[in-house]
Amino acid sequence: MVTQTQTATRRRRPVSWWRVGFIAPALAIYALFVLWPLAQTVQFSFYEWDGITAATPVGWANYIEALGDPAIRQALLRSFVFVFFYCLAPTAIGLVVAGIMSRIRVRAAGSFRGVLFMPQVLSMVVVAVAWRWMYDEQGPINAAISAAGGTPTVFLGDFDLALPAVGFIGTWVMFGLCMVLFIAGVQSIPPELYEAARLDGAGPIREFFAITVPSLRGQVMVALVFTLTIALRNFDIVWNTTRGGPGSATMVPSVFIYDGAFVSRAVGQAATVSVLLTVLILILTALIILPLREREGR
Repeated sequence: MVTQTQTATRRRRPVSWWRVGFIAPALAIYALFVLWPLAQTVQFSFYEWDGITAATPVGWANYIEALGDPAIRQALLRSFVFVFFYCLAPTAIGLVVAGIMSRIRVRAAGSFRGVLFMPQVLSMVVVAVAWRWMYDEQGPINAAISAAGGTPTVFLGDFDLALPAVGFIGTWVMFGLCMVLFIAGVQSIPPELYEAARLDGAGPIREFFAITVPSLRGQVMVALVFTLTIALRNFDIVWNTTRGGPGSATMVPSVFIYDGAFVSRAVGQAATVSVLLTVLILILTALIILPLREREGR
């Protein structure tokens, strides 16, 4: 009689050493270029260092100073404004477009998706320069405002408008990605669900919240995590449009990190802000993933 232990032994597959050998170089590269710099950043955060002379250990002083610095707290709050423009708004717009396209048939849908996805292909430096020209006092946006009888505004030079103006660029960039992701998810939803809902008299709004949104829970999770990460670590667009100005109106943690590491040579403080920003991203990502996974498991 074959025991369960013997059956488990027979079913146990031998170790595929060729697979281990194939993956090992990738793991080594990942450890060298990701894990090791990350460990060094954590180490530098406990030192007072200008990047040239000998480093001085300061313990938790950098963290205490960073958490008590009102400028850094304000920078974090500005990052949450970017969370709305880079994460929540593109996700909401993408869901609405996906819901509309689930009810109507759009001609040349592939070309339509390709055009809206194009900002993801472009370099963020190119996007920032293009939008800086569009926001210029002589740019097309102000030309349209003047044609409508309004007063031209220097959007990126206004203390109140600079932050939402830069955030809107993020909405334009991220929207196409979310839309393409959600439309691909809608195409995998069984048509019978929509037909049954319509036979029951469900309207577009009820159909959207009862079928489309629940069916796209996985895609929504991916979109929120991806766009949230970009929103909190955003640097390219901010630096190439406003460089954190005017004043400190668009100063976000990534600009603080750059300024500390390469301008003021406060490497220890810059590393501290980097670690805090990483921890914040991990916490917010977990707050998104865990509830959605629990709902999927039900």
